[in-house]
Amino acid sequence: MAGLAACALLLTSCAPAGEGKQDLPTVAATTWPVYCFASAVAEGVEEIRVVPVVNQPMSCLHDYTLSIRDMKALDGADLILENGVEMEDFMADAVAASRTPVVDCSAGVELRHLDEDEEGHVHEEHESHDHGEYDPHIWMDPERAAVMTGTIAQALAQWDPDHAETYYTNAQAAQEKLCALAEEGRETLSGLTNRELITFHDGFGYFAEAFDLHILKAIEEEEGSETSAREFKELVELIRAEEIPAVFTEVNGSDATARALSRETGVTSAPLTMIMSGEGSGLDPYLEAMESNLETILEALA
Repeated sequence: MAGLAACALLLTSCAPAGEGKQDLPTVAATTWPVYCFASAVAEGVEEIRVVPVVNQPMSCLHDYTLSIRDMKALDGADLILENGVEMEDFMADAVAASRTPVVDCSAGVELRHLDEDEEGHVHEEHESHDHGEYDPHIWMDPERAAVMTGTIAQALAQWDPDHAETYYTNAQAAQEKLCALAEEGRETLSGLTNRELITFHDGFGYFAEAFDLHILKAIEEEEGSETSAREFKELVELIRAEEIPAVFTEVNGSDATARALSRETGVTSAPLTMIMSGEGSGLDPYLEAMESNLETILEALA
């Protein structure tokens, strides 16, 4: 598994982040998961400020529009940390206009192709949103998150060398927790005989790969544009044929079809989170969200 190699290596390399404006040492993390990793790496360094750009309840960033607050966060940043893999395309113009150095936190992360599984078979996943060639939801695998954390540490150490040792020490501790979470999660789910997932979000591919699960079907459902009658019939047939015990929604997404499926087939509907927003700082909010996902999976599929 790619993540295991990442945990063996821990810290990864990244290109120099460039010179930041030292009068206002602010690091802007474009997404909440990147903020969790960056604030964990910068813990105890009072000379810089780490802020999230986008942090509000949402299913994903597919159709997001930057708010005035978001724009101010980008404009006031001396260094920008982005998820990468085209996740931030919607803010590309604003980032370019800020003329601030940008770090791609996906550097060194092994990416999933959106249209193929390990054997090269075409999936019916990712039906509605075009992310490009690769799946951008890399933070949903704790071991890939460990690679991201190493990239962030090297970027901050290059940008603020006076605190390099602290950044590397913090990153090492965070990576150990992330890799432990991955191992514990696999152990927690090891007894499951049914490992097939039907999800109502296309962003759980890395999560499934990390914990030896299989995405049988991923439906991207927006409010006001629920699954068609034909698609609903196909889902009912799939659930019955595969004896699926549960379907999984996203906490901030639509659950209309999932509830209808529950009424039609008796299947359980359970929410998972994409960790797109939260409270506090550091690694704990991310770890707690991932642990909640694992508990939900175990309860629904056991």
